[in-house]
Amino acid sequence: MDEYLTTEEVATWLKVAPSTVCRWRLAGKGPRVTWLSPSLPRYRKADLIAWLEGAAA
Repeated sequence: MDEYLTTEEVATWLKVAPSTVCRWRLAGKGPRVTWLSPSLPRYRKADLIAWLEGAAA
């Protein structure tokens, strides 16, 4: 089963502010987001890792 992270958890992983993750999301940048409801964004840990690997390449 996939592990889903909150915006705050992603921000902690990346050592940025949660508002930075929100700005990336609104701009279509950053890790892929999954919406559990219209106001509940979540990030699959696998997508976060894939995004980090792509950003490092």
